[in-house]
Amino acid sequence: MSDNIKSSHSSNIAKILSGIFLGIILFAGLYVAGVYLDLYGKTRDAGVIQADGLATEIISQRVDAQQAAIGQMDENDEAQILFGDLHVHSTFSTDAFLWSMPLYGGEGVYPIADACDYARYCSGIDFWAITDHAEATTKKRWSQAKQSLRDCNARAGDPANPDMISYLGFEWSQVGPTPETHYGHKNVIFEGLDDEELSLRPIASGGLATEVLRNQSSNMMPRTTAFLDFENRQVYYDIRKYLAEIGEAPSCDPTVPSNELPADCFEIAETPGELIERLAQQNLNPLIIPHGSSWGFYTPFRTTWDKQLKTAMYPEKFKLIEIMSGHGNSEEYRDYKNAIPGEDGMLACPEPTENFTPLCHRAGDILMERCSASGETQEVCEERAEYARFASVNMITAGHLAIGASEPSEWLDAGQCIDCFRPSFNHRPGTSIQYGLAISNFDDPDDIKRFNWGFISASDNHRARPGTGYKPAQRLRTTEMARIESDFLIDMMRQTDEEYAEAELVTLEERRGDLSFNMLEVERQGSYWTTGGLAAVHTPSRDRESVFNAMENRQVYATSGPRILLWFDMKTDKETIRMGGSTQTDTNPTFTVKAVGDFDQLAGCPTHVVDNLGAQRVQKLCGGECYNPSDERLPITRIEIIRIKPQITPDEKISDLIEDPWLVHKCDASREGCQFSFTDEDFVKDGRDTTYYARAIQSPTQVINADPLRCDYDEAGQCIKVNLCYGDYRQDVNDQCDDPSEERAWSSPIYVSFE
Repeated sequence: MSDNIKSSHSSNIAKILSGIFLGIILFAGLYVAGVYLDLYGKTRDAGVIQADGLATEIISQRVDAQQAAIGQMDENDEAQILFGDLHVHSTFSTDAFLWSMPLYGGEGVYPIADACDYARYCSGIDFWAITDHAEATTKKRWSQAKQSLRDCNARAGDPANPDMISYLGFEWSQVGPTPETHYGHKNVIFEGLDDEELSLRPIASGGLATEVLRNQSSNMMPRTTAFLDFENRQVYYDIRKYLAEIGEAPSCDPTVPSNELPADCFEIAETPGELIERLAQQNLNPLIIPHGSSWGFYTPFRTTWDKQLKTAMYPEKFKLIEIMSGHGNSEEYRDYKNAIPGEDGMLACPEPTENFTPLCHRAGDILMERCSASGETQEVCEERAEYARFASVNMITAGHLAIGASEPSEWLDAGQCIDCFRPSFNHRPGTSIQYGLAISNFDDPDDIKRFNWGFISASDNHRARPGTGYKPAQRLRTTEMARIESDFLIDMMRQTDEEYAEAELVTLEERRGDLSFNMLEVERQGSYWTTGGLAAVHTPSRDRESVFNAMENRQVYATSGPRILLWFDMKTDKETIRMGGSTQTDTNPTFTVKAVGDFDQLAGCPTHVVDNLGAQRVQKLCGGECYNPSDERLPITRIEIIRIKPQITPDEKISDLIEDPWLVHKCDASREGCQFSFTDEDFVKDGRDTTYYARAIQSPTQVINADPLRCDYDEAGQCIKVNLCYGDYRQDVNDQCDDPSEERAWSSPIYVSFE
């Protein structure tokens, strides 16, 4: 071959390669342009339910096992006890979709259909509700949710004796920046599934949650995230599509009644009172259940229940309250302060007490340590520490950011209720259940208002897994922990890697451009996430109407996860007042409590679960672990009675009105249960209304994050080191972070008025 021919051939090859290279560049450029134009996202739906209903003999076996325990307790109540979860999220909720991302250790999506199969087979509960956030629900998602719940319910068999009841609801997720404007979250649960029995649209809250989702949602998942995990890129495109759809609906006219609004607008209720009124305009009377009341990761300092006891808030409509979830327990009141009034309308940082260190105080200690290490004088460091405390307390829920970057372990036990049972993170006592039961509203002396709640628990699971509290297994599936696999992502969530030498006060208005999860201390908070609890209902039958009526009548109780059987009654000559009831008397009341522990659990799943779901589905959905009771029940070790005397004057100190425990009954080691009766000999002498409820305590079992901080203590009993349970690569993926815990059940109160 001549040199000219060779040269021409080489030139042609070069042109071809150059063309291919330019084509690749052009294709890549067009692809990247498509990413930045959000062209590749697809709308996710509610999924496909894969399993049929349970065989009738499975339900019969459950009923027979319960009746055997009832017989051993000499309990003549004809009602059966059903267990369920009224607080569950799918990837129709923004936070659930975010945590489903593979970069966070998720599995892509958690559709409503998965929740149906999980409730029926993995956790084996009797009823459940989907409660996706109203702030992110669109007309299309609401329609798909309705159809998915109907499909789930259609597999339940005989409507008079279904294997499982599926309820539809939504969560009104309000977050206010001040104590005066914060009302917290409420779940709205409807009885029926027909269109006329359901809200025309979910009704969202106003405030920060809606502001972020409607106006700043694209910041939650940057377009570049797909390139960090290119293999799973489609799900990142899909979540951006999901986030964009939230803001597409026009806002509803707030002056138009709810029943006259177009179906596709975005409806807002600013307060609980407005939420109730808007539902009433549609001729609806659902259950409205406050939850997460003492969660400190978004509740402003000095928030209390008092404003929600105002007539305009319709407190009588809150018939149930969620005492515990996978985010912790909101039961207990403690007389500590996170913040106190300061000068010029600002807050001041209180001093630590024996059992409580304010977060702001620890902020000063951390900055003091940094300052001293840098060689500054003691005087300078003390001034900087004092300002750090001031800045931290006035940044409220973002107080940890006042000193810049920090490791979660540096905060030790600051801000935490260290002597509460599995408390909420940064527990706020003023919005605890006990505080709410102790206060009264005296606006109308002839009509003193008080909360009359029945107690339930729930999971608040964001992976479409109702009723997760049956075993200390699958920590990354059954709690809210996220498996973040890189320092890069952790730093991205923290937003800053600078450790401030001097504190910086940044107001909420200045932070509105970056209302990220970084504000919520998500890393330290992870150690407080458990598998959550259950609602238990005393009901004469299993049908939808009977169960809903029982909940409306407060014939319910709460458990921290296990299926403890519990009865709490007040006996009179004329009648028996069941838990959740109210009565008047001029004699000393007498009560009876009975409790039976849950079955000890076997490993794996029952045969009928594998037969119906198949081994592969059991592993993917249940993680290979289901509610799988043995024949042995766990003992109840003691029963505690809590007595609360609601205020009769506005100036009564709350801590003086709550007796926890007022009475303790030690049980024997029998696995057949525990029961006793007692009389309040002080009732007539005191001459005031009194509220009573029971806690049945089960023998210790292993529970995920039962001891959230795992403190090392010095000789004085002070926490000097914490051993947090991380969700990310810093923790062994097989480590369940479980410790012994005394699981329990809380009866709904009996409200006794002095006649």
